[in-house]
Amino acid sequence: MGDKAHAHTGAAGRAATADRPSSLRNVVLVGHSGSGKTTLVEALALTAGAVNRAGRVEDGGTVSDYDEIEHRQQRSVQLSLVPVEWGGYKINLLDTPGYADFVGELRAGLRAADAALFVVSAAQEADAVAGTTRAVWEECAAVGMPRAIVVTHLDTARTSFDEMTRVCGEIFGGDDPDAVLPLYLPVLGPESPDGHAPLTGLTGLLTQRVLDYSSGERKETPPADDQHAPLQDARNRLIEGIIAESEDETLMDRYLGGEDIDVTTLVDDLERAVARGTFHPVLTAAPAADGARQGIGTVELLDLITGGFPTPLEHPLPDVTTPQGAPRPAPSCDPAGPLVAEVVKTASDPYVGRVSLVRVFSGTLRPDETVHVLGHGPNGHGPGSGALHEAEVRVGALSAPFGKQQRALTSCIAGDLACVAKLGGAETGDTLSAPDDPLLMEPWAMPDPLLPLAIEAHSKADEDKLSQGLARLVAEDPTMRLEQNLDTHQVVLWCLGEAHLDVALDRLRTRYGVQVDAVPYRVALRETFAGQSTGRGRHVKQSGGHGQYAICEIDVEPLPVGSGIEFVDKVVGGAVPRQFIPSVEKGIRAQAARGVVAGHPLVDIRITLRDGKAHSVDSSDAAFQAAGALALREAAADTRIQLLEPVSEVQVLVPDDYVGPVMSDLSGRRGRVVGTEQSGPGRTLVRAEVPELEIDRYAIDLRSLSHGTGRFDRAYARHEPMPPQLAERLREQQESMAKGA
Repeated sequence: MGDKAHAHTGAAGRAATADRPSSLRNVVLVGHSGSGKTTLVEALALTAGAVNRAGRVEDGGTVSDYDEIEHRQQRSVQLSLVPVEWGGYKINLLDTPGYADFVGELRAGLRAADAALFVVSAAQEADAVAGTTRAVWEECAAVGMPRAIVVTHLDTARTSFDEMTRVCGEIFGGDDPDAVLPLYLPVLGPESPDGHAPLTGLTGLLTQRVLDYSSGERKETPPADDQHAPLQDARNRLIEGIIAESEDETLMDRYLGGEDIDVTTLVDDLERAVARGTFHPVLTAAPAADGARQGIGTVELLDLITGGFPTPLEHPLPDVTTPQGAPRPAPSCDPAGPLVAEVVKTASDPYVGRVSLVRVFSGTLRPDETVHVLGHGPNGHGPGSGALHEAEVRVGALSAPFGKQQRALTSCIAGDLACVAKLGGAETGDTLSAPDDPLLMEPWAMPDPLLPLAIEAHSKADEDKLSQGLARLVAEDPTMRLEQNLDTHQVVLWCLGEAHLDVALDRLRTRYGVQVDAVPYRVALRETFAGQSTGRGRHVKQSGGHGQYAICEIDVEPLPVGSGIEFVDKVVGGAVPRQFIPSVEKGIRAQAARGVVAGHPLVDIRITLRDGKAHSVDSSDAAFQAAGALALREAAADTRIQLLEPVSEVQVLVPDDYVGPVMSDLSGRRGRVVGTEQSGPGRTLVRAEVPELEIDRYAIDLRSLSHGTGRFDRAYARHEPMPPQLAERLREQQESMAKGA
């Protein structure tokens, strides 16, 4: 930002290290898919000297595992870490996926970081920027996380830095667009016939110097005559924005009085405002040209990170409790303090097994020491979401990731991140602490996976490995949820979207050697009686020796939704001996659980046992169970059986512009909109009740309908009668599938 020395302080092949928290910077890169986050990380690593040549830092490196699906589709699907050194500081760059399906990786990156770089592409539409990044910006604002913005792809045809800066001011500035202002203006080369204009340099608004990269090396020159007017206008606005955030209340009066404020003073005030999270500078960057050492804008960006972003000492730490839930004082970022660390990412390496990315919040983590691992249980990433699991585990080797390599570390101090090999059964979100003082950190929020994938093992060999493979999969990714549906007897993997499903299946196959088949997801339907009926169950068999004899007569009547099954005994005169009445009830309930028409559980009926017959020798418990089941089936044959479908309470949060289309879409799904309400500036919460048969793919459809800006929650409300024509169509489909099988 000011005139600083820019020596290459990194060293390719050597792990970046820090000996104190004040020399650390943890920065997460956030942005929509295709914005250029990974390319920017690589450019920063090259400029810092962490790599010797331009090229992909494979996987960024939380682990050596680089998914085959990621190779095929050329998109990041997981959080990755690249540590670099710059000016005596260690910078942990956390690259996050931009695709909405992998928001769990993004949330983990936010947890591990102390500041955020929002990467936006000048080639993207404003709606794409707003839809995928506004919510994350608001999350960062809620916790006071400092943020800066980096504009990429300015060399794309028909792009404008001024326009993108204006868009960022509107999207991220809120009521104060002057809190989002550029520090540098891009210098573009001659425009080609196809509309492309290469980025050749930057003009520093505070220093009023041009940083020219056109020769492949960074050179400072004065601005050209035709650059003075636009430069001065942008500079004045920037200075006023910085002064408005200054803690020196006399600075504005001095500036308005005509005093020329010293650049050093402005830079110091700027860095303090950035660290407080009240001012958000806009920069631009481009990767290095062939053979060049530095990308355009990367030096300036590294200077901003080291000078303006806070140290781990300045970032508030998550709340901590005992395993029993008793609050404990917040830990301090002190390498000599008690150990408090957290697993922010878990993955598998084909050579070393499970690898955990750990952020140390307090104390120092060392290899070979014993730590207490405490977490919320499988699929339990949240308070009250799962039984606690805990164990004492010996820490394996510590390392700093670098592409496919892991560089050994002797320790990891408070504020730093490291990879830990073979950390027992530790899962993402687990807390590591001292065995004599176990602690539990408040978990970070994760979205609820709402897209179901029903799966079956492809073969008997796969079936033997399926359970273990699925358990490991959901332990690594808390945005996946595993369900063994007791009603449909399906194994269901709940994910965030189609890409998430693809990755889940790919990881099962490539990591764990489990081949599975996706099968149609079945919704848990119910059956009930539409009217009153009677049934007679006669189970009489004589085949030599001991026979079977049981007869019972029942009345069946429907009950209100949610009543379950009610059994009433009205037998008089001992027609059914007392000891066999529970047998009749047991047989009826077993048959109800199996269903009477389409194989769905029977509910919301009252069954009255009114008469029967028994034999002194041949009656038995088994005989009366069979008679009870036969009586229920006969009663069902004499009346109309109604299918009940589950209905969910759905809450959809969308920008105001999409409320109409969302409500229309919900109505088309047989939904009932029960209300709308404002939920923050420009956003509306739509509440509706929708049959679950209509929303199994809603996670995908809503994303398309709202251009990625909407999200929803659902919760089971009740079962309701299904429309007769739909129930009949469903029966025909089931019969057709049964014949095909």
